[in-house]
Amino acid sequence: MTIEGVSGRTSYLGSSLLNIKTQLDTLTQQLASGKKSTTYSGLGLDSAFATGLRSQISMLSGYQNTQTNVTTRINVANLSLQGLVDMRTQVQSAATGASQVLNANGQTSGQQIGYASFTQAISLLNTQSGDRYLFSGRATDTPSTAAADDILNGADGKDGLKAVIADRLIADQGTGNMGRLTTDATTTPGVVTVGEDANPSPFGLKLSRISTSINGAVVTQPATAGPPTPSSETIDLNAATPKEGDTVTFTFTLPDQTTETVQLTATTASPAPDGSFTIDADPTVTATNMKSALDSSIQTLVKGPMVAASAMAAGQNFFDNPPQRVGGGSPVSPTATTLVDGSATTVQWYTGEQLGNPDADARNTAVAQVDGSVSVSYGATANESAFRNLLQNMAVYAAVTTTVDPNDPNGQNLANAQISALNERVNANLAVQPGTTSVEDIEAQFAGAQSATKSASTRQTQTTSMAQTMLDQIQGVNDDEVAAKILALQTSLQASYQTTASLYQLSLVKYLPVG
Repeated sequence: MTIEGVSGRTSYLGSSLLNIKTQLDTLTQQLASGKKSTTYSGLGLDSAFATGLRSQISMLSGYQNTQTNVTTRINVANLSLQGLVDMRTQVQSAATGASQVLNANGQTSGQQIGYASFTQAISLLNTQSGDRYLFSGRATDTPSTAAADDILNGADGKDGLKAVIADRLIADQGTGNMGRLTTDATTTPGVVTVGEDANPSPFGLKLSRISTSINGAVVTQPATAGPPTPSSETIDLNAATPKEGDTVTFTFTLPDQTTETVQLTATTASPAPDGSFTIDADPTVTATNMKSALDSSIQTLVKGPMVAASAMAAGQNFFDNPPQRVGGGSPVSPTATTLVDGSATTVQWYTGEQLGNPDADARNTAVAQVDGSVSVSYGATANESAFRNLLQNMAVYAAVTTTVDPNDPNGQNLANAQISALNERVNANLAVQPGTTSVEDIEAQFAGAQSATKSASTRQTQTTSMAQTMLDQIQGVNDDEVAAKILALQTSLQASYQTTASLYQLSLVKYLPVG
């Protein structure tokens, strides 16, 4: 008979040992890595689901990185915006409460505060987050404005704001400090005529209204026959009998579009005090006296409050894009009639991205996708109207200087009038106006972008957590359960080794009878 060896019979036991060893190796690897498998194939039917979860988690991680960048930039920008609000408040307070005492440079203490605030505002608008300028639109590697000193004093052969203010004042005051107006009381006896410059221009005083309490006087309101005929107004005294205390009021529009009035009072005194005209039985003489008083009052207005109004208009010209200058060449003539493009001769204050409409488009110069269906806009440009108005008024306040004419007995009063008018305009112009965009409005827009980003971040944190939990369930292992399985397999493997060893030790001799 044929006797089979034990190897054939124990092949099944050998396979079993190898299977147990493979399971033990797999479990040991799982315990070490914390994962069911290091390959997607090892996950079986769940591999596709795991791939989708990994992709989702990776996408959410990308959004969260974007959110971190956006939040950081908005936080930095908000610090600048709040700083600008603080600067505005400081300058308003200075303009309201500062004294009229001039220092050696012809400026008040309030103007010195204005200069410090202007330089700080320029610094805030040139804030960077990392290597990105936040108020230059898409020109992120370019400062948003020129340096404060360059804006005021000029640079590289180009004029700054101070030069533009000086030129505009010459054109606004006109010949004889009459504000480009003419007066006449001789062409038609008994009639005082006030006319604008024979050569129409944007400069000087413009006629607005005339009124009187003189019984019988006939006034003609300002009227323009059309270019090139200048506007004019009249008061006819031929049928009038002025009384002591009667008044005539002339209202003028100044270069910055504010209005001032000149009121003349009838008196029997001769010579008449300032702001008055002497009554005469002859209406022609009375008209001549009124014309003389009007000339003096117009000159006082032109050398007083209109200086501040002219500076404000020059500030508007300078902060235009492109800047506007008095035309006619240099030196500027008091009879100049045009404003021209001053780009070639004037410092460009804004150096960031040029937009057709900064107020409408600035936010869209920085757009970030913070969620699958959510994007936020948080761009800004320093030439938005809110920033421009702030810089323009602080710069004018810092640029104007006042000189007391020692040869004019009214010099100190005129200087005080200039300072008062300047303070009044700066304070009023910096106030938040209804219907206009303010720095606070821009803060609110940034806050909206920040809130949307935060909401997206909260949702994504929750989604990421749930996706990670599901992924862990698919590819992760329970350490305690794996350890128990390893222990069981180790016990089984040990028993199998012992059984197999015993089988391999079997011999036919052990089964033969002893004989």
